[in-house]
Amino acid sequence: MKILVINAGSSSLKYQLIDMATEEVLAKGLCERIGIEGSFVKHTKGEEAAVVIEKALPNHKVAIEAVINVLVDAKLGVIKDMSEISAVGHRVVHGGEKFSASVIIDEKVMKTLNECIELAPLHNPPNITGIEACKQIMPGTPMVAVFDTAFHQTMPKQAYMYALPYELYEKYSIRKYGFHGTSHKYVSERAAAILGKPIETLKIITCHLGNGSSICAVNGGKSIETSMGFTPLDGLAMGTRCGSIDPAVVTFLMEKENLSTREVNKLMNKDSGVLGISGVSSDFRDIEKAADEGNKRAKLALDIFYYRVRRYIGEYASVMGGVDAVVFTAGVGENNNTGRIEMVKGLEFFGIQIDEEKNKIRGKEIDISTAGAKVRTLVIPTNEELAIARETKALL
Repeated sequence: MKILVINAGSSSLKYQLIDMATEEVLAKGLCERIGIEGSFVKHTKGEEAAVVIEKALPNHKVAIEAVINVLVDAKLGVIKDMSEISAVGHRVVHGGEKFSASVIIDEKVMKTLNECIELAPLHNPPNITGIEACKQIMPGTPMVAVFDTAFHQTMPKQAYMYALPYELYEKYSIRKYGFHGTSHKYVSERAAAILGKPIETLKIITCHLGNGSSICAVNGGKSIETSMGFTPLDGLAMGTRCGSIDPAVVTFLMEKENLSTREVNKLMNKDSGVLGISGVSSDFRDIEKAADEGNKRAKLALDIFYYRVRRYIGEYASVMGGVDAVVFTAGVGENNNTGRIEMVKGLEFFGIQIDEEKNKIRGKEIDISTAGAKVRTLVIPTNEELAIARETKALL
């Protein structure tokens, strides 16, 4: 069984073709600048070097056609024709309360996905566009929607409810949903495998740290608390997102700066976070470099990020009544070895202790704990595409 995984953004489309017999990535790539001048496909066949194909991509339908064409290409391709693709797994950011698990896509599901657009107006429309494009190009191929929010549907009501009038929850479904669920689920299951223990017996804190970041308390294999909320804006300070702030700051800024709802939304989502604090970049590598060169605002941005991660780890250990493992994943979590030490500094009383020599490793699956640490600290590269492919295979 070969499964094509699609992650469609507003002007981009990531793809992987995975042979589920071996879970080998046969090919992967990215369609960039869809609907914009200068569009191209960056394609990688197996372990070969990436090839960039400049091609006009006016819409997602054309982008999907370009993906299929390169996959069946005599030189660059890895399959003879489209019939070798058994199914397509689609990443969908927001499933609201409608979906607590992945689903096979039919007309009823499509209708419900469109109803969820108001909960994720920036993310769900391109996800849906990608599904529609695939349905046009591959009408007979089964398709599955895998939701970022589904893993967090096990949170108890006291964790996901906001202290707003209950009628607003009933009317608009305003509540905490959480995101990065596919990643949190994947790395928590890998952590259990590495530790050699049933996940049902473990209390794990997973830290998905990148330009967008979230932390999750996984108790017995189920998400019971997470840092992102109604939208991905809540929680940690991120690349360009402010994370948790006093909500009164929003109305204060709107009045003082004469901002519209659209403008204040942009300020919090696009102009804040470590970019807003440092004034340097939203890329943590640039900020680290600036901090090393003596930029005090860059150092402050890192200190704020590390502090909030540390705070959430302590909070979630309390929520679960203990912790067996802390997992770092995604771009920052996997590669920022200096940051990992800062993020757990002061948590030694929990039993978290990092071996500085082991911690020098970047981007590889490793237990970086000291030999006697009571709580294991793991680095596990996330693989959301493989997780989506597994969900798709399981449903079929």
